[in-house]
Amino acid sequence: MQLVSRYIRRMPKTTTCQQFLSGVTAYVRQHYRRSMLPRLAEHPEDRLTCSAVVFSRVSRELWMVGDCQAMLSPLTSDLSPLTSDHSPLTSPHSPLYYDNPKPAEAVLAAMRADEVRRQLATGKTVDELLRNDTARPTIIPRMLETMREQNVTYSVIDGFPICGQHVRTITLDFRPWEVVLASDGYPFLCPTLAESESRLRRQRNVDPLNIGPDFQATKAFHPDYNSFDDRAYIRFRV
Repeated sequence: MQLVSRYIRRMPKTTTCQQFLSGVTAYVRQHYRRSMLPRLAEHPEDRLTCSAVVFSRVSRELWMVGDCQAMLSPLTSDLSPLTSDHSPLTSPHSPLYYDNPKPAEAVLAAMRADEVRRQLATGKTVDELLRNDTARPTIIPRMLETMREQNVTYSVIDGFPICGQHVRTITLDFRPWEVVLASDGYPFLCPTLAESESRLRRQRNVDPLNIGPDFQATKAFHPDYNSFDDRAYIRFRV
């Protein structure tokens, strides 16, 4: 994440999507020792890996590499500043939602949910599973298998050629838009950070194991952490 952030901060504003994909790949790759490359080629699970969603103001494009989210809302002529985290700008349309999930993520989450329910039925308590998610290790072998499909059936940034066909690109027209970009740590992305955080807290309250019908994940809310996954959220107007 730090390497990719550093690269994005330094790249020219005229960078195209393809230039970004090749440039950030080369930048990450140079941080591997040459002796590591043969093993990393065979074992994607050992690579430095992250996802990113990038907005190019010059090309008015969103580039979604890996499992990230975006929400786009065309705006009315009332272009008041973004003064409140609780108040999205006025839009006559419902927000357009986009994501780019890993193909096997939902399958793995469902497998873990089944195992959690099985363990609960045999006497494990919710508190025990929150403190020690013994269902998660049962899906780790399958997770490692799916990592062999990294930059084959899904895209990530890992220092190896990014599979361009799995990079989602969204082009905005020249109307004013409100843009929300986020990591996949928000199970319910909303037009404001406050709403997104509220939905996250509600998820933790009603289904801390993340096994319910509304949302399933490959991990639970650990009591010592304030969420179950990384969170990044930005909202701006273009």
